[in-house]
Amino acid sequence: MANFSKSPIPQFSVDVYQNEFLPEGGREVNAIVTVTSTGGGTIGPAASAPHPRGTGGNPEAAVVIMVDCSGSMDYPATKMRGAREATAAAVDALRDGVRFAVVDGTHVAREVYPKTGGLAVADERTRAEARQALRSLSAGGGTAIGTWLRLADALLATADVPIRHGILLTDGRNEHESPEALREALDACAGRFTCDARGVGTDWEVKEVTGIASALLGTADIVADPAGLAADFTQMMESTMGKEVADVALRLWTPMGARVAFVKQVAPNVEELTDRRTEAGPRAGDYPTGSWGDESRDYHVCVEVAPAGIGQEMLAARVSLVVPEPDGSVRPLSQGLVRAVWTDDMSASTSINPQVAHYTGQEELAQVIQQGLDARKSGDVDGATAKLGRAVQLASASGNEDTAKLLAKVVDVVDAAAGTVRLKAKVAEADEMTLETRSTKTVRVKK
Repeated sequence: MANFSKSPIPQFSVDVYQNEFLPEGGREVNAIVTVTSTGGGTIGPAASAPHPRGTGGNPEAAVVIMVDCSGSMDYPATKMRGAREATAAAVDALRDGVRFAVVDGTHVAREVYPKTGGLAVADERTRAEARQALRSLSAGGGTAIGTWLRLADALLATADVPIRHGILLTDGRNEHESPEALREALDACAGRFTCDARGVGTDWEVKEVTGIASALLGTADIVADPAGLAADFTQMMESTMGKEVADVALRLWTPMGARVAFVKQVAPNVEELTDRRTEAGPRAGDYPTGSWGDESRDYHVCVEVAPAGIGQEMLAARVSLVVPEPDGSVRPLSQGLVRAVWTDDMSASTSINPQVAHYTGQEELAQVIQQGLDARKSGDVDGATAKLGRAVQLASASGNEDTAKLLAKVVDVVDAAAGTVRLKAKVAEADEMTLETRSTKTVRVKK
């Protein structure tokens, strides 16, 4: 029998990297906050252990897999076959005790397994039943992703567990509901579960899929070849099985006269969090970070402070990690301090912290790729060349080799250091979509 002794709660640490020195009259304080969680769930080899299940990971989790079964999934037939195989692989990666369900998504959403209006508990028998049920999945109908998400939310709500997660696969555009309906569904689901989204083939809308993942604090990616779906779904499920703590928030307290200009996640990918703030008492606000296993992430925090005289110093912000408790209170996990010191030493006040400089470049890299691809689509050759050239330059300077390789499929690189490029006359649609989907992925600063 599998052992369900609960895994230890991870230990969180907060490290702050900044240049605290400001010139006289200086107001803007920038810091990179590195959050690391260790000693909880593991993501990796243990997660793919053979039966019997239950070693490592967290059975206090629930997962709903949403599979696109619209008519376009039959063109080519390998898409539907790949989706069935991928979902079966994800079911196989479930740990004993995890609650789960599978949803068939078209212009309506339908529970394929367990068909009880709730969730099954993963064990040898239910995994086998789910694999059997997947054989009935067939293509036909339209696409209304908001209905899939709302059904997933309803199913996940039946489980009293901390970790709630969705995996969503689509191959087409969300043509059978309005953008407003999808936005309303995402707003309704935000904070209730996290969701990884995948686009298979090349007929789906990148901004739609990345928007779903962004709103629900998950990952987004392209699987251009359906043959790669099973490996991708297995990896996603293993990552989900490694999550131990849900609803972790980054809490920022600022003193009187100071305000938070922005908060962004900058590694492992760029994610804007500024507008997601919820007030948390006097001069404090919480920014959602989702669920955590054993991992590390970096955040760029910018605070505007009231200017002060030479030699003065202040606490510009207190950064805490908090998780909600059942009684409605929050438990602090760790904290770090962001400081401001005014100086007339020009070399001190003009020096840019290496971490801040690196991630400012990575944020710009994500931005100019999007701008370059948009210009290319609109026929603005000069604009596209300039933006994608700058992207090549930034990727080269920061050592972001993965992004550099993706850029080289869209432009001919003449001089990477100078950012001199030529647009390729012909670009495979999958290559352009891969670059757009992965444009926000960053590399960590070399310590």
